[in-house]
Amino acid sequence: MNGLQSLQTLTTVVADTGDIEAVAAYKPQDATTNPSLILAAATDERYQHLIDDAVAYGRQHGSEQQEQLEWAMDRLFVLFGCEILKVIDGRVSTEVDARLSFDTEATVARARRIIDMYEAEGFGKDRVLIKIASTWEGLQAGGELERDGIHCNMTLMFSFAQAQVAAQNQVTLISPFVGRILDWHKKADGVDGYLPDADPGVCSVRRIYAYYKKYGIDTQVMGASFRNVDEIKALAGCDLLTIAPKFLDALALCKKPLQAKLTPEWAVANCDDPAEQLTEAEFRWRLNQSAMATEKLAEGIRAFAADTEILESTVRRQLT
Repeated sequence: MNGLQSLQTLTTVVADTGDIEAVAAYKPQDATTNPSLILAAATDERYQHLIDDAVAYGRQHGSEQQEQLEWAMDRLFVLFGCEILKVIDGRVSTEVDARLSFDTEATVARARRIIDMYEAEGFGKDRVLIKIASTWEGLQAGGELERDGIHCNMTLMFSFAQAQVAAQNQVTLISPFVGRILDWHKKADGVDGYLPDADPGVCSVRRIYAYYKKYGIDTQVMGASFRNVDEIKALAGCDLLTIAPKFLDALALCKKPLQAKLTPEWAVANCDDPAEQLTEAEFRWRLNQSAMATEKLAEGIRAFAADTEILESTVRRQLT
């Protein structure tokens, strides 16, 4: 087996792309999208018909232009998700508007609308993960949706406290951002990189994985946002890994099979954290105490919001 094939025996491999043809080519179990990936895909003329459909949908469902735009944007994200679901057996992650990251009620309402759109296209709740930023408000929204049977993927996760509260809310999945953690520490430490076992992003995911497995937490860990293949290899055995096409290609070229680095047995032996239930105040304080997590969470929300606004400008032009 090559590196990719062996990884697929250890970990659920997820394609991190909005390119439908790329998903079809790699045939992963699941796929993830976000505003940045959808923006990149939407500029491709192959997918212009999806924008046309979304614009028509928005006109039908909204009376004022802003309302039409919101409906059209949700529809566009769902259309990309539906096309992906046609070529995979598992689930697709679709993100709620990042500008709702500090509004629990609005996040829940938007998530329910997205699920309704998927169900209207013949895809049930079991095929969709709603992606929500891991703010306190987002984590509470995730818990409320899970109680309604809507499964969530908590994204923009950079701290152990975020992972703890995600577990408290019994969300389906979390996405710790390995590469973005690495980026921050490289800049802060003034270094070019780290050995895989010392990579701060890798260490963050390993700590969360160990905690979840030691205490029997059902929430799954999906490492995300990789900067190199070594990070992926160092997390082989994690529940899921969402990987960009360029790294899927690189893994397929690896002739040596990967070995599991994370196992439930390893987790029990390597978890030093006590089981905890965090209050809102404790969560906010611990997040505040991590400059990296505070900065990266805010930066990620701003970036996703900015890409959403760029995509909105394209849709708005067609609406008018």
